[in-house]
Amino acid sequence: MGVSENHGSAKTYILGFLFSLILTAIPLWLVIQHVMSKHALTVSILLIAVLQLIIQFFFFMHIREGEKPRYHVMALVLGAVMVFTIVAGSIWIMTFNSQVH
Repeated sequence: MGVSENHGSAKTYILGFLFSLILTAIPLWLVIQHVMSKHALTVSILLIAVLQLIIQFFFFMHIREGEKPRYHVMALVLGAVMVFTIVAGSIWIMTFNSQVH
């Protein structure tokens, strides 16, 4: 690792942190205020979570820097598939469990 590697400035970290705080506060406010139906609330929370993930990738994990080896991107894709499988499987199991009981 050379000294010339740039991992971001304080400005980008603060900006990413502020975006993360805002994207965390929005779903909390939506849930507390009951401003949407249950289905719309779930969809909006999932969309904000994906946006939060993208913010984390760009501001903190420096994915936008394209000179990294391809295996970093492949590891992220594998991680995304694993997370999707776990979340989708959990939702499926909880839905099945609520129909049985």
